[in-house]
Amino acid sequence: MTPQLTELWVYLSASPLLGLTLTLVAYQAAFWLYRRSGFHPLANPVMLAIAMLAIVLWLGNIDYRRYFDGAQFVHFLLGPATVALAIPLYAEWPRLKAMAGPLLIALVVGSLTAVLSAYTIGALLGASRASLISLAPKSVTTPIAMAVAEPLGGLPALAAALVVLTGVIGAVSAPYLYRWLRINDDAVRGFAIGLAAHGIGTARAFQISAQAGAFAALAMGLNGILTALCLPWILPWLERLGGR
Repeated sequence: MTPQLTELWVYLSASPLLGLTLTLVAYQAAFWLYRRSGFHPLANPVMLAIAMLAIVLWLGNIDYRRYFDGAQFVHFLLGPATVALAIPLYAEWPRLKAMAGPLLIALVVGSLTAVLSAYTIGALLGASRASLISLAPKSVTTPIAMAVAEPLGGLPALAAALVVLTGVIGAVSAPYLYRWLRINDDAVRGFAIGLAAHGIGTARAFQISAQAGAFAALAMGLNGILTALCLPWILPWLERLGGR
């Protein structure tokens, strides 16, 4: 490493700008690779950016708290970005009203399936109570999952990690599932991936089309509300059923 680069690294590593710089550079590099791959699902930019950041933080012996001091600005922008999803939703309002009934049924079935399947598989594999509670809200956005899991006895950090993992798996596998199931309607594609893979899936849906993104945003928001309201009632029933 040249003296100039060493001096720059020393400056950045001691500055809150480090987290922001690393985050932006990692995502830009990951998106470049994604584009070079022909937008291949396995080259998901979120997955690649996370891997790059983890390697850099490990090699540079950078504490996560120091990294987040700078990256929290990007974290803050999640709120306005989520609210801005109302714009494409408004553009699709006529079709949303026409499909209200089927979408409501899909929402309830999909939300319950996400919680019940995750909890049941985890219980069969011998996961602890805290792990099961952290696993149950895996298909909602990170803030909701952490807020729901913690008061019920879950681990917020584990819940957040499982949410990210779920989103990446959903975004990577969705195109293959669409082809296998012969799903060609962008509204159905978007609603399905938004329901199962929250924000990361919604970002992937917008790469399909604006319509898919709008329906994904709707599914993500409604699933978050439904899960937050229902999970505190469902978990005690599941625990009694499983003899915990």
